[in-house]
Amino acid sequence: MQIIENIDALQALVGEEVGVSDWLLIDQARINQFADATEDHQWIHVDVERAERESPFGAPIAHGFLTLSLLPQLTSQIRRIEGVTTTVNYGLDKVRFIAPVPVDSKVRARQKLEAVEPRGDNRYMLHNTVTIEIEGSDKPACIAQSLSLIIF
Repeated sequence: MQIIENIDALQALVGEEVGVSDWLLIDQARINQFADATEDHQWIHVDVERAERESPFGAPIAHGFLTLSLLPQLTSQIRRIEGVTTTVNYGLDKVRFIAPVPVDSKVRARQKLEAVEPRGDNRYMLHNTVTIEIEGSDKPACIAQSLSLIIF
């Protein structure tokens, strides 16, 4: 984990890769739990036998939104900014699902800081590009332009 001492040190990282998270296993239990939470039980995600038989991927795949929902957990491993009292997920500007995540794959996040925008007293909007990589794959699962509001 990268420790960033202050806002000046953070601003010096604009345009740079901030870091990479640890790998996280996407197993069938996680996929099923996500399906239950979102009520999205499409067979390509939860019916193992049918997915092995009929899916073009030969196995179940994770929901795209499951992959996207992992951004906070994965990016929290990458950096910490000293003095920040609050971080708020502000949203996403653009999201693309590039490649499916087959069951039992591992994913990780690679984060690049694109901009630090002042938003008033002790508040800054962070613009990050987060790439969710799949272990052993040439293509990423997802690329998202993420926005976070930090407050000192």
